[in-house]
Amino acid sequence: MAISPLRLALCGVSLGVLLGAADWPQFRGPGGQGVAQAKGLPTTWSETENLKWKAKMPGAGASSPIVVGKQVIVTCYSGYGMGGNPPPEMSQLRLHVVSVNRADGKIAWNTEIEPTLPESTKVRDHGYAGPTPASDGKHIYAFFGKSGVIKLDLAGKVLWRSSVGSKLHGWGCGTSPVLYGNLVIVNASTESGSLVALDKESGKEVWRKPGMNRSWNTPHLVSLPDGKQELVVAVKDRLLAFDPATGKALWNSEGIHDYVCPSIVSKDGVVYAIGGRKSQTVAVKAGGRGDVSASHGLWRASVGANVSSPVVVGGHLYWMSDRAKKAYCLDIKDGSVVYAEMAAQPYASMVAADGKLYVPLRRGGTMVLAATPEYKMLAKNQFQDRSTFDGTPAVADDQLFLRSDRFLYCIAK
Repeated sequence: MAISPLRLALCGVSLGVLLGAADWPQFRGPGGQGVAQAKGLPTTWSETENLKWKAKMPGAGASSPIVVGKQVIVTCYSGYGMGGNPPPEMSQLRLHVVSVNRADGKIAWNTEIEPTLPESTKVRDHGYAGPTPASDGKHIYAFFGKSGVIKLDLAGKVLWRSSVGSKLHGWGCGTSPVLYGNLVIVNASTESGSLVALDKESGKEVWRKPGMNRSWNTPHLVSLPDGKQELVVAVKDRLLAFDPATGKALWNSEGIHDYVCPSIVSKDGVVYAIGGRKSQTVAVKAGGRGDVSASHGLWRASVGANVSSPVVVGGHLYWMSDRAKKAYCLDIKDGSVVYAEMAAQPYASMVAADGKLYVPLRRGGTMVLAATPEYKMLAKNQFQDRSTFDGTPAVADDQLFLRSDRFLYCIAK
């Protein structure tokens, strides 16, 4: 597939790479679990406290930042869908992959990409930059729905661009790529109803699996006790597991009986999925074959979330529901509800780090909760600019990165 015209602005900033545990390489960090090992993160912040820098973005977006060495990478869109009087033409829409210098918040490069048009005219809330990019420390892989998967080097140069489907949905695209070996794997439910694996070097399709029905969640690689990994994705009514190398179907189980947005998490070979307007949670032991609903299904609970994803900390599953506006804690042994406290409305997913749960609210700041089975709000931090926060935080070393529809923030002591 031919690469659309690009405009690349480079600022001549050094782009050294620091590979290691400090990186936050994909949506919800290492393994997609939303859990960081960082220590010393701030509990409180404002314009005058613990704000290292604030960078204005070249466009809006609901994707989350990732951290690759000295760079913070984020995607945006501009030119259309931003309001205005008179409204702009769709031909003015541009997609962006942006690198921000982690040390000072200055934009190192901004790769501008022409989309594949026409796009949807009614993308709710999150616009045209919902998926979070992924990186293997050498390259960046960004997904823009109908406009395809794009591979860039760490200087912002586009190396290839591949389509995974051309269909549209009024809710837009929200799934993020995951990397496995030499593959980039994308849940292209909106674009083609398929789970698609591309070769990292060439961008060519390696395998494709249909059946991604009403699924807006990012695939999850669950590690089994024997060291093997399975790729699990939640679709309407089912959890589906595949061999990530070949796409071979491994097992399936009764899942969430509605469309599914929240991403799966796992611990000790057990996967936990939440979702749906009916508010459901299900725990299934991975590693089976065929329909494992009866043999490997561990428990179900009548609580959940419509959009935001959970984390596992210790023996508990935590999340904050965008639908119920409640903070939940469940015991992972049996799914019993430890607490369900009225809180606020997030759209982003929480991140667990340093004994705390960081929960960006759409328009009410960021709540910080204790990561304990006893509900305790430690702080609620809000900036004066009142922008909208739909992106999940990233954590690297002792820094917390927040992304709004206007700015990228670095929070550190």
